[in-house]
Amino acid sequence: MSATGILLIVSGPSGSGKTTLCRRLANENRARYSISCTTRAPRPGETDGRDYHFLSKEEFERRLSVGDFLEYAMVHGNFYGTLKSEVSDHLEAGTHVVMDIDVQGAGQVRACGDPQIQKALVDLFVMPPTYDELRVRLTGRGTDSEEIIELRMKNALEEIEHWRSYTYRLLSLTPEEDYRRFEALVAAEELRVSRAAEIG
Repeated sequence: MSATGILLIVSGPSGSGKTTLCRRLANENRARYSISCTTRAPRPGETDGRDYHFLSKEEFERRLSVGDFLEYAMVHGNFYGTLKSEVSDHLEAGTHVVMDIDVQGAGQVRACGDPQIQKALVDLFVMPPTYDELRVRLTGRGTDSEEIIELRMKNALEEIEHWRSYTYRLLSLTPEEDYRRFEALVAAEELRVSRAAEIG
């Protein structure tokens, strides 16, 4: 009997560094990055099947009606969601799957009644160590107006309020230190007896 994969849910406000962590874990072949579906149009440079699965609204709604999605949301008039097939088949094969999703999507995954998902699930919230640091990260290169920065700050603070819903929290420091601790979490979860393969 082979060990099943870990489903690593990672959330956090804009500027927390969560996407960088998820992408690096996948790029180093430690996990498969779950590609979401969306009904919005591709942006310049985006590729179907690499950045997103781009679906028509009709196709998204059809797949939603037959229960194909593990989680979904409507954001600014467009649907976003994760197909169960993007996750379950890989977990069954023993491959870890990492999902970079918001707090609403994470809540839907936690509420999922699928025993395979519940056994595999590990959730992490990434956040800057201080509000001042959050503002520095959201300010970025200084090209955004103060109004845009304040809106991002407001949205980030609202998302941060949900950190206690998660099993783990990572206070972001440097990219290298964050990734070292992120990898340590994955390594520890791999040692769980409930995930272990039988010997023999």
